[in-house]
Amino acid sequence: MSTTESPERPVPEHVESVEPLEAAPEPAPRRSRRTVRRLVLAAALGLVAGSCAGYLVQAARTPDELPPLSQPTLAQAAGNGPAPLSAAQDHQVKVDGDLRELLLRRPGGTRANPAVESDDGRLDLTAYAELHTKPDVAFRELLGEEFRRAAVTSWIESGDRTVEIRLIQFRQVEKQIVIDRAAAARHWAADDAHTRSWPVPGTGDGEFFVHDRPDSRFGPGYQAEAHAWRGDIVLEMWVYGPEPIPPARVRELARQQMERL
Repeated sequence: MSTTESPERPVPEHVESVEPLEAAPEPAPRRSRRTVRRLVLAAALGLVAGSCAGYLVQAARTPDELPPLSQPTLAQAAGNGPAPLSAAQDHQVKVDGDLRELLLRRPGGTRANPAVESDDGRLDLTAYAELHTKPDVAFRELLGEEFRRAAVTSWIESGDRTVEIRLIQFRQVEKQIVIDRAAAARHWAADDAHTRSWPVPGTGDGEFFVHDRPDSRFGPGYQAEAHAWRGDIVLEMWVYGPEPIPPARVRELARQQMERL
């Protein structure tokens, strides 16, 4: 039996010849994690080796001699720089000495006040707190305000007029307390309808007050007072008398005392 061959199918004229597709590029080989770790380890070992080599080179060198601690004194040219202050001009030297030396001297023609609160002119924390209406409260406040020390002087003038001057010094390590204390004292002094006030000469905000009528708060008679500050010292001055206190006398006493500070 004859074999029948399948007829060859014609290619349609509208079908274009198909181009073979290009092969896709092979992906780049990826470094394994082991290779990356080896590279990091090699870099770290290189840094360590470099540091060790530098240390060995430095250790093998002869150390340089250090300069002597004592340097030669430099001569100061004449006329250059201010001259050192004397003890009388240096404020810190003045206030760090005997505080009683800064008190106003008792004027001639007056007599000592036997009722003054201190025999030697010194007032410690307890003695000064006792001068307040509530000593226990004052003691705690003064302790917190860094009280350092205080000094007092007092005398009796003609007409049985008594003058008492106190200087209170604070350390002021953590805060400046003198401004607040002087301001509070001025506030209480002015808290009276029959009170006149004037500035204390030579001070920024110091004031003296004259109370024009007797008041049981001040004891028998009349009273005047002055409150000011300079540096780390507060001034408290009181003048008592059976007659009204002349403002000029209070002003002069306050001025003289502040000049000594």
